[in-house]
Amino acid sequence: MIIAVDGPTASGKGTIAKALAHHFGLPHLDTGLLYRAVGRQCFLDGGDPDDPVDALAACAFPEGLLEDPELRSEASGGLASRVSIHPTVRKALYERQRTFATQPAGAVLDGRDIGTVIAPEAQAKLFVVASVEARAQRRFLEMHAQGRDISLEAITADLAARDERDRGRKDAPLVAAADALVIDTSDLKREEAIAAAIAAVDALRVT
Repeated sequence: MIIAVDGPTASGKGTIAKALAHHFGLPHLDTGLLYRAVGRQCFLDGGDPDDPVDALAACAFPEGLLEDPELRSEASGGLASRVSIHPTVRKALYERQRTFATQPAGAVLDGRDIGTVIAPEAQAKLFVVASVEARAQRRFLEMHAQGRDISLEAITADLAARDERDRGRKDAPLVAAADALVIDTSDLKREEAIAAAIAAVDALRVT
């Protein structure tokens, strides 16, 4: 069984995907982390994330970079959004994601184009959303818990800019698959969102 979990930044899709993987005993891949690694590598190389040549070169990042806690920062998230608009970057990472998705036992992948591009044949497709305000507040609390000094206003503006880039790119834009079930987590607690996702996947498995 392939479970695709898509949605914008800080919607809760990562938390939901991990919980689904644990519940159904499946391997999990946070595909956004791959793009964050490309963005981070581009920065470390002194490249321009808006330049497709520099961004493609950064796709050769070392595996160890995926363990770098800096990938979870707002800066890396912004870089990921910028490098992900390049078709050459998306193509370079496609096979890696596709191989993970098509494991014999199945898998759970979360990202922005899993249900539409990476695994359109997924048996369960979820599209997790939340208001910009709710997402900004969550990320604000998360960042401050990590000791990162950033304002709520700055996070809100950054999320809005990422949404615009992700939805407006020509290649694999952020959009719900036609057969995806939308889950709005704006007013849901963590446990409630996970329960709703598990129930949704159970329902989709029997239809």
